[in-house]
This record gives sequence, C-alpha cells and structure tokens, in this order.
Amino acid sequence: MKLGTKGRYAVMALVDLAYYGKGKPLPLTEIATRQALPLAYLEQLFAKLRQKEFVASTRGQQGGYTLARNPETIRIADILEAIEEPLETTRCHKGSKMGCLGTKGRCLTHDLWAGLQQNMQQYLNGISLADVCQQGGQ
Repeated sequence: MKLGTKGRYAVMALVDLAYYGKGKPLPLTEIATRQALPLAYLEQLFAKLRQKEFVASTRGQQGGYTLARNPETIRIADILEAIEEPLETTRCHKGSKMGCLGTKGRCLTHDLWAGLQQNMQQYLNGISLADVCQQGGQ
C-alpha cells in the first residue's frame, strides 16, 4: 500500500500553510519552494481544496491562500478524502459485488489488509493539522 503523491503533497502543503501562514495569505509559490513541490500540481490540488472549503483564496499582490477552518479541526484523513485519495489496502473495492478474487470470493488475506486499512484510517482521523505543526516545530 502506498499513499499517492496527491495525498502526500496535499498534506505537506496544508501543514506548511498552517505552520507558516498563521492566518495571513501565502502564495502557492512560497509553499512549493519551501516544500520542494511542483507548483502546477499544487494549483490543481488547491483548486480542489478550495472547492471542499479547506482553504480560501485572496486575490491581489498580498494574495494567496489561508486555511478556511481552524487547523485543530482539520484531520489528515479529511484531507485525503477531500482530494479523493482513498486508503485502500485490499484488492476489492468497498461496495463492489466482486471480491478480491474477481469471483465474489475474498482472498485469504482480505481481513488482514482490511484491518490494516481500518487502523490507518483511525490513526489519520486522530491527527489534526495542528498536531502535525506542533510535532514539526519541536
């Protein structure tokens, strides 16, 4: 199981925004430079994050992005869900009529991987942007 670049980049960028922004608009160029992320990719992610009301944009020379919500209320799992980067550890998809084996059956390790997915989801639901900022500032 590997978390894709969309998920990692979105989390990195929002943590940067929470840590360095402190309520003032930050241009994406600053975030991209500080986090060594491609600007064009960030622009796409932030369009989706703005649509899902995680960030707000300000136009003009002093413009940029701010968090639209308090960093204590934004869970890492919420960010991944907002940008449609699901954590999937099993071969079968949630709600699918076909199982892991493609025959309505489940593989022998299905419960193992499903348990891992549940633990990861719980872990990421328990961590906010503020928590990550606090860990990074130590």
